[in-house]
Amino acid sequence: MAKREGWLGRLGNRLNRMEARLNERRAEVEAEASGDLPGRGGPGRAPAGRAASPGAAVSGASSASGTATAVAAPPVAVPVAPAPHLAAPAAPTRPDPASVVPWGMRVAAEASWRLLLLAGMLWVLMKVISEVRLVVLAFAAAMLVTAMLQPFVVRLRRLGLPRGLATAVTAILGFVVIGLVGWFVVWQVMENLDDLSDRVRDGINELKLWALDSPFHVTEKQINDIAKNLSETIGTNTEQITSAGLQGVTVLVEVLTGILLAMFSTLFLLYDGKRIWTWALGLVPAAARAGVAGAGPRAWRTLTAYVRGTVIVALIDAIFIGLGIYFLDVPMAVPLAVFIFLFAFIPLVGAVVSGALAVVVALVTQGVFTALMVLLVVLAVQQIEGHVLQPFILGRAVRVHPLAVVLSVAAGGMIAGIGGAVVAVPLVAVTNTVVGYLKAYSRDQHHLGAGMIGPAPHGSTALGAVPDRENTTP
Repeated sequence: MAKREGWLGRLGNRLNRMEARLNERRAEVEAEASGDLPGRGGPGRAPAGRAASPGAAVSGASSASGTATAVAAPPVAVPVAPAPHLAAPAAPTRPDPASVVPWGMRVAAEASWRLLLLAGMLWVLMKVISEVRLVVLAFAAAMLVTAMLQPFVVRLRRLGLPRGLATAVTAILGFVVIGLVGWFVVWQVMENLDDLSDRVRDGINELKLWALDSPFHVTEKQINDIAKNLSETIGTNTEQITSAGLQGVTVLVEVLTGILLAMFSTLFLLYDGKRIWTWALGLVPAAARAGVAGAGPRAWRTLTAYVRGTVIVALIDAIFIGLGIYFLDVPMAVPLAVFIFLFAFIPLVGAVVSGALAVVVALVTQGVFTALMVLLVVLAVQQIEGHVLQPFILGRAVRVHPLAVVLSVAAGGMIAGIGGAVVAVPLVAVTNTVVGYLKAYSRDQHHLGAGMIGPAPHGSTALGAVPDRENTTP
């Protein structure tokens, strides 16, 4: 009996320990489900791995009956240490795509789409200008004439004349002079046309004889074949020549319309130029208005200096080349001098064309020797013009690189013909002045602490442009 009672006591203790462990496990599961695990050594919990202390078995031994009963003690709550909570791994964060792209590529990308936007805007602008080319060229011619005549208006105002009267006198005298020059050229050409045709015929015969006697082994049959082909070409293209003549009438009407538009525009620009400029300045955004207000007068001074200097240089070229042609007994010396004056408004290209025209007329009328002498006169005057007259008269304010002159004249001629070639160079000179002034103005404003003109950096290229606030001192 004693052995059985001891075995029952040990079994009771084991059952108590199993119950304590089950209670601990249940507490852990509940804590994990609620997401709130108590700390180690919390109240009512025992450290993990420790069993409940065995209850003392109450043994009652009856001395009389000699029997002893073992009573199992009630389970004691043992503090339990919870298992450490394993946090869920954080999802990896990806960097900003703009910060991964290299800085140079970001700048190139943003510059590229801006350039594409500017190119599209220029294309639309060229389309609009091509549709109203007559109006644009007339206004550009009015600007050039106004730049040439405005100093006379200022002088008349200083003499005490009212603004309206000074404008009217200057405009009338200017238009009369320009009209007389055009009439004189047409009159001289018509007066010398018969004599010129006879001399051209004689010159062609002399060239024919020179070609037959030249070492190039040209035969008379070849020359006759060339003349026959030319006559046949003219005969077969009669319809095209007639249509070209009709188109020439249309061009003449357009030219007269452009002249009237230029005259009216010149009159109003001379009379009310300041008010027109003030109105145009009001269309500029307020942030850039101060810079544009300073660039406008400088651009106008550049245009005035260019027109005045070009007129003086063209007049000197026409006088000296005309005198050389006159003393060499070349026919139509005066009309050729006027053509040289007019073509001088197209820098570089105009001088070459007018000089070549004078040499050709001398060649077909006076022969090879006279043509060579005219060529020497033209080259000498043009060298003096390029190295002495233009640097001295035009000055540094309107100095444009020869490459820029050639490219601008070619582009202007392709876009708007002769009028575009005339306007191209002054436009480039004015643009150069405006851009240079705006750059200097922006730099001065930045140095004075007013900040750069325009909005702050933004977009992907602004990454890294913002200063670090932690490292900057207040």
